[in-house]
Amino acid sequence: MSDTEAAVLVDRPAEGVARITLNRPEALNSFTFDMYEALIAAFEGLRDDPDARVIVLTGAGRAFCAGHDVRAGSKPGWVRPGLGRIQAGKYTMRVLGQIPVLMRSMPQPIICAVNGTAAGIGYSLALASDLTIAARSSKFVNVIHNAATGAELGMSYLLPRAVGTQRAAELLLTARPVLSDEAERIGLVLRTVEDEALMDEALKLADAIAVNSPVGIWLTKQSLWFNQSAGSLEAAIELENRAVLASQATEDAVEKRTSAMEKRRPNFKHT
Repeated sequence: MSDTEAAVLVDRPAEGVARITLNRPEALNSFTFDMYEALIAAFEGLRDDPDARVIVLTGAGRAFCAGHDVRAGSKPGWVRPGLGRIQAGKYTMRVLGQIPVLMRSMPQPIICAVNGTAAGIGYSLALASDLTIAARSSKFVNVIHNAATGAELGMSYLLPRAVGTQRAAELLLTARPVLSDEAERIGLVLRTVEDEALMDEALKLADAIAVNSPVGIWLTKQSLWFNQSAGSLEAAIELENRAVLASQATEDAVEKRTSAMEKRRPNFKHT
C-alpha cells in the first residue's frame, strides 16, 4: 500500500456500510494533493458497489480534517508545469471542486462523523455529506480565509442551505469557529454526541438507513437534493412519484415489506 493509499482507508465495519477514513493523524488529516485524488478514487470505487448501501466518512486520531497541508509543499500532479498562477489555480480547483459534487451525486447516503477539528476542506466535507454527527470536542473553522478567500469547495452554496443566509454570511465573512453545541443548535450538524460514542452513533444511524430498500434509499437521496432547487411543488412531487414507481418495481421492495410484517431484518438481493 502506497503512502497515498494509506492516507485514505476504506473498510466495511458493518453489513451494508462502507467507511472512508482520512488517515494522516500526525498531520490532523490535512490534505496533500495526492490525497484529494485518493479520496475521489475511494468514492468512485464505492459508487457502483451494491453492497455499500451507506458510507461513513471520518478521520483518524484527534481531528477530522485540518484543511490543506500547506507545509507539504507539493504541487498537484494533474497540473502541467509552467502554467501561470491563474491557469494553474483553475486546473487545481477543477479537481478539488469535484469532491462535494461527487458526494451529493453518490447513490449512497454519506454520514460524516466529525471527530475534533473540521477546517477548510474538512468543513466542506461535513457540509457536503447527507448527515453529519459531531463529537462533543469538535469544532468547525473557516480557515479558508488564510488563503485570502472565505468560501471554496461549495461552501457558499452549502452553508446557507444548512444554517440560513444570515448565519452563513457571518461564518463565511469571519473566521469565527463554531463549537459542537452551537453546530447542533444552528443545524450545521444533525446532533452532537460524546466523543467515545461517535462511531457507534454513526454506525447506528447507518444501520437504520441500510435496512431500507437500496433503490428506495438511492432515489430518496436523489429526490431530496434535486428538489432543493425544484421549480415548483408539482415538479418536486412528480420526481418523487417517478422514484416511487421505480423503487416499488424491485424485488427488494417486496422483501422490505415482507420483512417488516415478519419483524425480521431484510435480506436484499439487489434485484
